[in-house]
Amino acid sequence: MAPPRLYLAGPEVFLPDAAAVGAAKVALCVKHGFEGLFPLDAALDLSGLAKPAQARRISEANEGLMRSCAGLIANLTPFRGVSADSGTAFEVGFMRALGRPVFGYSNVLAGYVERSRAYRAEHRTQPDADAADVAIEDFDGAENLMIEQAIAAFGGRIERAAAARGHAMRDLAGFEASLLQARRHFRL
Repeated sequence: MAPPRLYLAGPEVFLPDAAAVGAAKVALCVKHGFEGLFPLDAALDLSGLAKPAQARRISEANEGLMRSCAGLIANLTPFRGVSADSGTAFEVGFMRALGRPVFGYSNVLAGYVERSRAYRAEHRTQPDADAADVAIEDFDGAENLMIEQAIAAFGGRIERAAAARGHAMRDLAGFEASLLQARRHFRL
C-alpha cells in the first residue's frame, strides 16, 4: 500500500535554497511513513508565457498536487507581516474545503494577538487598513481563527516552536511535530 501523500505548504518556496529545504521536508516525511509533495515538485515549463499565464500554470499545478494528497502540513510562521503567507492560507482553506486533514506549525511562539499588537505599535507598512479602533481577533490562537479551526477540525493544533534567529523558514522542529500529529491521524 502506498504511503499517504502530504502537500507541504509554506513560504519556503521563496527561499534561495527552496529545493534543498523542500528535500529535507520530503525526507522527514519518508522517515515518518508519508510521501511529501513540495509545491516546486511540479516541473513546469514557464518559458514564453506572460506573467499572468505563468501564475495560472503554477496555481493549477499546485491545486493538482493538493488534490492528489491525503492531507496538508502548512508552515504558518508569520511571513511578510503578522500572519502566515497568504498563499499558504489559501492552500489551508483549499484542503479544508476538500475535506482533507490539515496540520500546521509556526516557528514563532508569540500568538496572533501579541504579534498584532506589536505590529500596530511599531512596524507599520503603508497602505494598511489597521487602526487603533479596529478590533484584533483574540481567541488565544497562533493564527487567525479560520486557520486554527481548519486544523482543529481534524483533531490537530498549530504546533509552535522557537526557531533560532534567522532560521524561522528553515527550522524543522515544528514541521516534525506536525508530522507526528499526521501519523496519529492516519494511524501510522
